[in-house]
Amino acid sequence: MPSTYLSKTGSGSGATTCTFSGWIKRSELQVSGSTPQCIWGWKNGASNADIVVFHFDNNSEDFRVYIKNSADTAPEIMLATSKQFRDVNAWYHFVIAIDTTQATSSDRAKLYINGVQETSFSTETYPTQNYVLKYMSSTGTTAIGHNGINSYPYSGLLSHIHYIDGTAYDASAFGEFDATTGIWKPKTQPSVTYGTNGFFLKFENSGSMGLDSSGNGNDFTVNGNLTQTVDTPSNVFVTLNPSIKSNASITFNYGNTSVTGANGVAWLGAMGTIGATKGKWYAEAKITDPLNFSIGFAKFGGTFQKDIGTPNNGYLGIGNDSWGFWGNGASANLFHTNTGTSYGSVTSTNDIIMLAMDLDNGNLYWGKNGTWFNSSNPATSTSPAFSGINIDEYITFGTGVEGGSVQWNFGNGYFGTTAVSSATSDESGLGIFEYTVPSGYYALCTKNINEQEYD
Repeated sequence: MPSTYLSKTGSGSGATTCTFSGWIKRSELQVSGSTPQCIWGWKNGASNADIVVFHFDNNSEDFRVYIKNSADTAPEIMLATSKQFRDVNAWYHFVIAIDTTQATSSDRAKLYINGVQETSFSTETYPTQNYVLKYMSSTGTTAIGHNGINSYPYSGLLSHIHYIDGTAYDASAFGEFDATTGIWKPKTQPSVTYGTNGFFLKFENSGSMGLDSSGNGNDFTVNGNLTQTVDTPSNVFVTLNPSIKSNASITFNYGNTSVTGANGVAWLGAMGTIGATKGKWYAEAKITDPLNFSIGFAKFGGTFQKDIGTPNNGYLGIGNDSWGFWGNGASANLFHTNTGTSYGSVTSTNDIIMLAMDLDNGNLYWGKNGTWFNSSNPATSTSPAFSGINIDEYITFGTGVEGGSVQWNFGNGYFGTTAVSSATSDESGLGIFEYTVPSGYYALCTKNINEQEYD
């Protein structure tokens, strides 16, 4: 049963016309034979049937809209895209506009993805004219984060979830193409009419994540540990990448910011989703289990990435294009070109390791609990752990574990579900960290990268 989701009991009688809109960023991809991931569902109290389900299919990874009003009938609406959505670094915007009063069947249900209407489906079924969608009626319960009957949980981030009661809007009501970059971006205050049962979940109030901002007061109940993040469609932060990791024995949690290696399994590794070739970047990693961890930096396409799937090769420093700080609760070492040298101090449970990479000068740094190792100072380029790094490829943060576990804070202000206690900002004010960020250093996110690129 899903442990983290939003829920609300309905109060209306259904509708022939409505709109669903939401931004999502996936954290976990399915494998064949696994269950689908359902973003939005509805439960009919009488029949306990799936009524409204928007989900990623477990085998094809396509996005599907699936709507019916009875457990014993075929779906009234079924739109299955023939596209796959596997970019865990991207935010996707989905809009489903329904108006069953339309004379033409294909006009009764429309799907838009990132501002563009989908017109080609592997499966398409449209509702009969004047079909009444029972969603938000008094007989059912809405769930955001699973399929409505406590299964098929969604794994990822959500932003700007809208339900419009009584109007079918296209995607342009909720987003627009940026004039400079051409990227589809959200309208943070869309000009729409929500109707009686409509709602707008912004997730901007960390103390009330189910707060409805439509003006209708249709608030949702938060179930589980729903946490706020600064990773948004307008500014994407680096996370660990489920597409660049060893195997199923290494698991991610909390929006791909936490990593755990199975006990008894040789070194397993993972890399970040975003890299850089210049600029100064900062991150923090809480060592929640100090049994054999390795944290540091790696080049995309380098030895670490290439060998990450080979048993016992998932640690930073295995080649000449990754650099790691290694610990096991009893020793502390730097690793590079598969060679270890004593460095820093022994790490205990819940110690926080600080990482800084200066790609302008080719320097790398590590520290612990607010103090940089070896009297180094990233702000003044003093005593780096490694210097003279050749920046010929993009470099990102990385992790290796052999039974240990690490919770990263890449700037979103949390270790797992625990907020940082001091909440200090990076140079731009976009990243939130536990310890003071060295002067001139930034959280690795798209807005900061753009600032560095165009300075």
